[in-house]
Amino acid sequence: MTSNPASLDSIRPALAAGLAALRLPVEPLAERLFAYLALLTRWNATYNLTAIREPAQMVRLHVLDSLAIAPFVHGSLADIGSGAGLPGIPLALALPQLRVTSIESAGKKARFQRQAQRELGLDNLAVVAERAERFHPQAGFDCVVSRAFGSLAQFVAVAGHLLAPGGRMLAMKGADAAAEVAGLPAGWKLAATHALQVPGLDAQRHLLVIEREH
Repeated sequence: MTSNPASLDSIRPALAAGLAALRLPVEPLAERLFAYLALLTRWNATYNLTAIREPAQMVRLHVLDSLAIAPFVHGSLADIGSGAGLPGIPLALALPQLRVTSIESAGKKARFQRQAQRELGLDNLAVVAERAERFHPQAGFDCVVSRAFGSLAQFVAVAGHLLAPGGRMLAMKGADAAAEVAGLPAGWKLAATHALQVPGLDAQRHLLVIEREH
């Protein structure tokens, strides 16, 4: 794929339509997300940050999929194993009031995210080049999200310590993964399951909300 951002122009209508379907402001958000995808495309040509390279698929599977959880995040958000910054960077762009910490142990992916942070002027994004289980911030997060990470039990084991009291862990899944709930360790429970509607995507998406038992 060429790295020329002009080659991405074909995705603009789908990006605008998807944002409208998610009831998010089209402008200036669409242009900022376009800039993020253009940067990702350029870096992908050299560093192989994501296997998805076709522009229309990047809109659906990266951006709109990430933004489908926007109604369920608030305050401070930790995005673990975020790769190229998904869902953290699209959410930081869409929700300026959200404080996002992106935790990614792969150096090249963390470097890409920091470049995106600078180019997009994301003051509400912090990038931590560390494994989630080794990251111990001074304060916990209101929400901790994972996207295509692993089982619910693995998610809790790796990142449960990042959660503030009363916070929620958000697991983005394809199927609702109800069978995984039985594997949650003691002290954790499934609080809710939300079916997500991702514009242009004919596939199941669910958000599982995990909380500490009181």
